[in-house]
Amino acid sequence: MLPHLDPLVAALGGGEMTRLIGGVVRDTLLGAPVSDIDMATRLTPDDVMARLKAAGIKSVPTGIAHGTVTAVMPSGPVEITTLRRDVSTDGRRATVAFTDDWREDAARRDFTINALSANPETGEVFDYFGGRDDLSSGHVRFIGAPLQRIAEDHLRILRFFRFFARFGKGEPDGAAYDACTTRANDLMTLSRERIASEFLKLLSYPMPVAAICLMLVRDILKPVLPEITSADLLDSVVRREGASGHPIRRFAALIGPDPATSKHIAMRLKLSKAQTKRLVIACGWTEPFDTVSALAYRLGIDGARDRLLLGGADAMILDSWKRPIFPITGGSLIKRGLESGPGVAITLAKVENAWIDAGFPEGQAFDALLDRVSPTISSQS
Repeated sequence: MLPHLDPLVAALGGGEMTRLIGGVVRDTLLGAPVSDIDMATRLTPDDVMARLKAAGIKSVPTGIAHGTVTAVMPSGPVEITTLRRDVSTDGRRATVAFTDDWREDAARRDFTINALSANPETGEVFDYFGGRDDLSSGHVRFIGAPLQRIAEDHLRILRFFRFFARFGKGEPDGAAYDACTTRANDLMTLSRERIASEFLKLLSYPMPVAAICLMLVRDILKPVLPEITSADLLDSVVRREGASGHPIRRFAALIGPDPATSKHIAMRLKLSKAQTKRLVIACGWTEPFDTVSALAYRLGIDGARDRLLLGGADAMILDSWKRPIFPITGGSLIKRGLESGPGVAITLAKVENAWIDAGFPEGQAFDALLDRVSPTISSQS
């Protein structure tokens, strides 16, 4: 099925002992690109590591307590997890025991489309819960009782809408939608990092609007993101973006033109510094600016593109924009006679702002600008 994994499969006892599982099977059936490869095995984690070592394949015990070992292959990492069954769950984490029963392992997964497995040698697909039919029809459905599955892991509420955004067609599964509505307050028990990761993944898909609207209609986001009340601007932005969609920009569209609120949300969700900075900048899209070039220079291409798209303007000009190089440095000002100290940075910023406002002049035009902005320095040069 995946020839580059043949040495790994052989080391793990072939298709009788080890199968491809989950997303790699699902995406292969859809003809979609495969990003991550996961495998399930009847072997214990210790046996997996011993067999990989004997085969000369590097392994890393990335989640050994839960049975996961990562094989480091030339084509990329492959996660190998021993078949498991849940012993207990609390909505955030599970205590598991190992098993050798493929169906029992599949039954603990969230959706039917994620419970598919395949023999890596023959390509035979194993489908215990109707996942292939659901995949073909765009039906995202929990395995078993939705309320029970959500009780096992509250993140499955957001995962349902994320997978609906990617694979869903038509109306959502009624039982799943009702269960997510009933248990929406369970989202408050999750770490904010898990919420942020799942929500940004949802927003990264080409068409996330329908899934967001489903959540808003029933106040499912309200326990953790009460500031989000409409997806109208998101819908407009998604239509304008083309291939340049970005989850942080889309998040800004949901929050609205309010940098202070966006910073508060970013801190609550514990976004990274880079994500927070981009979100806050994006949410300032109603702030006036002189030219697109000046906006891009001050904010960077990403910041400028975000603000233009959120404000309803054309951002195509940025595709060919090159950042101008400021033609003077603090050292150059000192050589021109400016005394060292805080005044250098102040003067440099003053000159740079004038240079931006003037459209980034060069050569004699810049010298004329410098003479106009800081005549004392120019006369000493």
